Amino acid sequence: MSITDPICAPATPLLPSAVALVRVSGQGLGECLAPLLTLPEPRIATLRTLRWEGFRERALVLFFPAPASYTGEDVVEFQVHGNPRLVQRLLSRLGDLGIRPAEPGEFTRRALMNGKLALLEVEALRDLMAAETDTQIRLAQARAGALPPWIGWARGVLAPWVARAEAAVDYGEDESISLDIMGLNKELAPVRQRFHVEQGRARAARHLQDGLRLALVGRPNAGKSTLFNALAGEDRAIVTDIPGTTRDVLEVRCEWRGLPLRLYDTAGLRATEDPVERLGVARVRPVLEGVDLILHLWPSQDPDPDPMMDEALAPFRGKVLDVRTFADLGGVPGVAIAAHQGDLDALEAALKARILGGLAPEACLGALATERQVRLLGDLVHQLELLSDLGPGCPPELPASLLQGAWGLLTRLTGEDRVETTLDEVFSGLCLGK
Repeated sequence: MSITDPICAPATPLLPSAVALVRVSGQGLGECLAPLLTLPEPRIATLRTLRWEGFRERALVLFFPAPASYTGEDVVEFQVHGNPRLVQRLLSRLGDLGIRPAEPGEFTRRALMNGKLALLEVEALRDLMAAETDTQIRLAQARAGALPPWIGWARGVLAPWVARAEAAVDYGEDESISLDIMGLNKELAPVRQRFHVEQGRARAARHLQDGLRLALVGRPNAGKSTLFNALAGEDRAIVTDIPGTTRDVLEVRCEWRGLPLRLYDTAGLRATEDPVERLGVARVRPVLEGVDLILHLWPSQDPDPDPMMDEALAPFRGKVLDVRTFADLGGVPGVAIAAHQGDLDALEAALKARILGGLAPEACLGALATERQVRLLGDLVHQLELLSDLGPGCPPELPASLLQGAWGLLTRLTGEDRVETTLDEVFSGLCLGK
C-alpha cells in the first residue's frame, strides 16, 4: 500500500437510499478522472453526467483542490443515486482508472500525514463516530479542534529546563554550568499538580467513553429488575413477586442522568433445584469479573445481608456498592433508593463519587479519554514525581534523563513523535470513507 496512490471509498453505507456519497483523494485527480468527467470549478457543486460501460448517471460533483482539502490532496466527491449496485459499479470504474480502494481510516491518515489534522483530533473523530450516547458525543466533540491549552503551557515550562539540563550534562564541567534542582522542582510543581488534575479527569472521561459497566446482584426479589428497567428507561426485564423470574443475564446499553451505562441484570443468587435457574446463577460470576462496579441490592426490610450473597461477593468486595432498595418502607443508612418510585438520587451521587471521582460528566468535557492518552498521561505523572524526589547535588544526568523522558512523552501524546503501531491502532477504528 502506497500513501501516494489515489484512493476511493463510499462515504455512506451500501444500502438503498436517496443519495450515496463516493469520495476520491490523490494528487492530480483532474488528469486521473479525465476519462470519466471534466472536474468542475473548485468548491462549486456541479451536475455532471458520468458515462461508462453503458451506465449513464447524473451526479452532483464537488472538487476540493490541494492543499485546501480534508486530506491535503485533491479531493473529489460524487453524490449519486443511492443504489448499492450502482455505487459498486462506479467504484469498479474508478479502479479501472488506477484509483485503488482506501483502507479503513486512510483519508484521515493522509490528513494527519499532510498536517491537516493532529493525532488528538483524529482520536476525537474516531470516538465521535463510535459514540452511542449524548454524553459520549459531547465528550468527543469537546476534544476536537486545537491542542488542549494545558499541554502547550506545560511544554513552555519544560522546554527551558530540558535545554539547561542538557547543557549541564554536555558542558557543565568546562563551563561551570549547574542545574538548580530546587528551582526546577519549584517551577515544575504547578505542572505536576495540573497533570494530576488532568489524570483524574481523564480516568473519569475514559469511563464515560466506554460506558460504566454495572452488574445488579442480590437475593431474589431484591428489586434488581425494577432498578434495571428504571435505569434503562424502558421495561426490558420482567418484574414479578415470584422468586427466580430472571433466569439469565440481561444486558442493555443506555444513558441515565448523563452517565453512559452498560447494565447487567443477573439472576437472583440462591440455592435452587430448577435446572434453568441454576444455569442463570452459574453465568453470574463471569459477569461480575468483567464489570466496573457491582451494585448489591439489599432490601431495606432485611436487617442483615443475605449470607449467600456475602459469600458470593467476597472475591469482588473492592468493587461492590451496597444499595438499600425499597427505602420508602423505612429509613436506612447508606445509599438508599426506591426505584419503583423513581427515587434514585442517592445512587446517582454514589456512582459519580465512586466511578468519576466526584466529577460531573460536564466537568470531563475536553479531557483526554483514550486508552493511549490515559496511559501516556500516567507515565508523565510518574516521570515528574521521580523528578520531585531528586535532591540538590544529584548528578545532572538524572534530571536530564527524566526531563527528556517527559518531553518525549508529551510529543508522543500530541502525535509529533509518531509510532507506526499507534497509528495503525487509531486508524483501524475508522470507516472506509473516513
